[in-house]
Amino acid sequence: MKKYALLMLLSALAGTSAALDPLFTSSVQPPKGCIDKNVTQDTLSLADLVQVGICTNPSLSAQYMGVKATEANLGAGRSQYLPSVTLTGSAGVDGKRTEGRGGYTQTEPYYGKAEAAWLLFDFGGRESRVHTLRAYADAAGYGYQAALHDLMLSVQTAYLRLLAAEETLVSANASLDSYKQSYNEAQKRYKLGMVSLSDRLQAKTRYEQALLAVVLAEDEVKQYSGQLAVLLNLPPDTQLHLEKPQFDKESTSIEKDDVQALMQDALRDRPELRAQESKESAAKSSVTAAKTNMLPTISATASADIADSSWKRHSYYGRENTAGLAVSMPLFTGFSNLYQVKSAAWTYKQEKANTQNLRLSIQNEVWSNYQNYKTAVRSYEISQTVLESAEENHRVAFRYYQVGKGDILTLLDAVAQLADARQNKISAFYSLLLSKANLYKSIGK
Repeated sequence: MKKYALLMLLSALAGTSAALDPLFTSSVQPPKGCIDKNVTQDTLSLADLVQVGICTNPSLSAQYMGVKATEANLGAGRSQYLPSVTLTGSAGVDGKRTEGRGGYTQTEPYYGKAEAAWLLFDFGGRESRVHTLRAYADAAGYGYQAALHDLMLSVQTAYLRLLAAEETLVSANASLDSYKQSYNEAQKRYKLGMVSLSDRLQAKTRYEQALLAVVLAEDEVKQYSGQLAVLLNLPPDTQLHLEKPQFDKESTSIEKDDVQALMQDALRDRPELRAQESKESAAKSSVTAAKTNMLPTISATASADIADSSWKRHSYYGRENTAGLAVSMPLFTGFSNLYQVKSAAWTYKQEKANTQNLRLSIQNEVWSNYQNYKTAVRSYEISQTVLESAEENHRVAFRYYQVGKGDILTLLDAVAQLADARQNKISAFYSLLLSKANLYKSIGK
């Protein structure tokens, strides 16, 4: 019965060991609150899509496991501040028979010993090692945040590209209607003998080209729909119902329109930079830790042992206790410690250079994305004006052709200009949203 109770206790401890954190190292928590919507039936906003992506992404989950592993390493490092206790013991029968004498002897039936050691002083080596592990755990946590931001941008990019493709399909169908209207008018006037066969054929050609554009737009919608579904770890044929952004100033403007302030925000908030700074801090602490390996350590030690052979004729019952201080001093390690210090020092210098390089890279990234955003804003504003002019030009050209004052080439050119203007507005709007998303990503939002 006792055997089964012990097995159950060990199983319980093994099952809960992952949740135990007696040294309080756990700081990064997984995302919570996965949406309870029906992904294939309900209308999903961008926030919903991001939440689905975070909750189902295996790569992100694997990175989270890596974060927890570094936190566990930190716990192992902090355990150096606590004493270690070791128990050893033996029990059994060890006998032998001597030929010719009929004798039979045995040794002690059991023996036990307890040893304890506690590192008291090591010139800061233990502190440096723990600081190194803490910095690596921080770096892993910031790396996890950066992966979250990357996933959010990937989902947002796929979402906007799909919506742009759907708007392009709508525009292509609208252009097809305009070309069909022109073709019908040219065909009617040809039957009445008012225009030549050339008008009818040119209008028909443009109409069929517009029909091809619709087919290509439909394929593009299917491609982008599949890409978004796969990014959310769903089958590529999953039909998603998406909430569309508004064509308004709120969706296209940014909170802080100052590139210098945005660069400062990026240097403060970018998780990639925070992770690199943590690596630099870890490398710096590693130099101190490597130097302390060349210095002595002082530890408190204690032991107690017991042995029993009281059943024997000339027996004894023994117990021995000891306590004291132990000093350990490395005299010669084949220059291993020397080269470990050199390696740590060069690694620290390398991480400092990497940090400085990343700062410059982030500032340049923010600057470039900000300029792209401003250009996208201006392009979208111009595209709205161009579309208004193209719509008016098409109305005039079609009316002139109806009354016989215009030719087919002028009409078809007006239709083409209208189709281009409509498509340019769609591209400009979604390019603006993408440039805004990239700008926010570059400043750590």
